[in-house]
Amino acid sequence: MTFEQLKELICENFGVSEDKVTETADLQEDLKLDSLDAVELSMMMEEAHGVSIPEEKFPECKTIADVLKFANGGN
Repeated sequence: MTFEQLKELICENFGVSEDKVTETADLQEDLKLDSLDAVELSMMMEEAHGVSIPEEKFPECKTIADVLKFANGGN
């Protein structure tokens, strides 16, 4: 999954403006996504791009870069 693909999912589904979605953006503080939003985002990522983040790992994702790392097979 690329940064641009993730950015598009977030902007289209959570009403976040494109300029706020950066690799260092904090999911909660900067993008105002809560834990339910994180679960929805994970499901959208799997449906749209075939990538998933294990449920127990998603709380470790604090920034966009973290989400990309786990989505692309990082630990």
